[in-house]
Amino acid sequence: MPTLPAPLRPLAVALLATALVRANPVEKPNLLFVLVDDLGWTDLGCFGSAYYQTPNIDRLASQGMRFTDAYSACTVCSPTRASIMTGQYPARLRITDWIEGHKRPFAKLSVPDWTMRLAPEIPNVARALKAAGYATASIGKWHLGDESCYPDKQGFDVNIGGTHRGQPPSYTSPYKIPTLTDGPDGEFLTDREAAEAAKFMRANRDRPFFIYLPHYAVHTPIQAKQAVINKYKARQDKSAPHHNPAYAALVESVDDAMGVLLRTLDELQLTERTIIVFTSDNGGLLGCTSNVPLRAGKGSAYEGGVRVPLIVKWPGVTAPGSVCGTPVISADAYPTLLALAGVPPPPSHTVDGESLVPLLRQTGALTRDAIFWHYPHYHPGGATPYGAVRSGDFRLVEFFEDGRAELYNLKDDIGETRDLAAALPEKTAALRQRLADWRTRVGAQMPTPNPAADPAKDQPRNKR
Repeated sequence: MPTLPAPLRPLAVALLATALVRANPVEKPNLLFVLVDDLGWTDLGCFGSAYYQTPNIDRLASQGMRFTDAYSACTVCSPTRASIMTGQYPARLRITDWIEGHKRPFAKLSVPDWTMRLAPEIPNVARALKAAGYATASIGKWHLGDESCYPDKQGFDVNIGGTHRGQPPSYTSPYKIPTLTDGPDGEFLTDREAAEAAKFMRANRDRPFFIYLPHYAVHTPIQAKQAVINKYKARQDKSAPHHNPAYAALVESVDDAMGVLLRTLDELQLTERTIIVFTSDNGGLLGCTSNVPLRAGKGSAYEGGVRVPLIVKWPGVTAPGSVCGTPVISADAYPTLLALAGVPPPPSHTVDGESLVPLLRQTGALTRDAIFWHYPHYHPGGATPYGAVRSGDFRLVEFFEDGRAELYNLKDDIGETRDLAAALPEKTAALRQRLADWRTRVGAQMPTPNPAADPAKDQPRNKR
């Protein structure tokens, strides 16, 4: 083989390196995290709904792992979103209510002076992945503080649609969202979010990408395409748990978006290199949907407020159609995504969550044996200030107004209808102590007696 002249050797090396890069696909997987706002535990076909039609999400579940005992870190949205980003419990972050929160000035307790922003200096998943070479995008709802805390200040290359708001002014264009250019009149917001995600995939097909897609749907206002609403009106059975045609149509828009994402990945030949996570930020809102057999819904202390659907598809790893019953929580997203990308978390950053990789691989279990909640606030969904812990099959809820505790065995009573606190005093005491010890470890803020308390004036407001 002839030897190249010396001046040509660097060029030859460069050409060979380029050829090798093109011949060997990027090793790091693409990461697509889809978060739906207020989607209830049973609001998908693959999680039991006979009314809402979700064929694309159901297909995703058939190709990946479905978690039956997945939980949001809070019964409302902003704390859960902060937990996903950072891997920390809302109590540690002191982001314990939706931003700006629900005001009850005459309630029995005064809520703590909690944090209403996700500070950019706190390590988060986007910044870690960007430093590792990922293209990063946040597309949809943010709701973690003012403009100084928007996604583009948090490690995301682009912020499409994220603001301080918790709900869209309109689901059809003109949207009146300052970080989202309006589309043609009548364009639907969920469709637009999916189109923006597909556009980002195409633009970054040759490098690893992380797309955080927090849909504004299915949060109020409940607006959907009239033709789809009419389809569900024709199928409506008001005696069934799910029977709201407009809400059903909004759920279907999320499923349509998943169809766009899956087809785009196929088109770009990225399906086998892309890990998809699909979940919700809290339980379903009563009046829009039903969480039966769970008790109550968004903004409550019970399972209906925090148990959510979770699906993970890791091509070549998660067994198609597999099911996991291990309790997991939103804080697990941060360590899981970093583990999937092979990126270590900053050593100085406390991580409350745990990587789900052993569960996804079906090669091991998690090391913890309990998960916790702390909500020192009031909510029209029914919550008064409370804390909760789940350990094994048992879930204990402690109410701060009067100090009472309720204990439920979820294996035997998923609807939390039989309080076992009096029947199992030792179990109750042990879990209460675990909850108190955990609050101390994370520095949880507690409510205090309200000197202005007045039951006659205490009326819930600002329902969300």
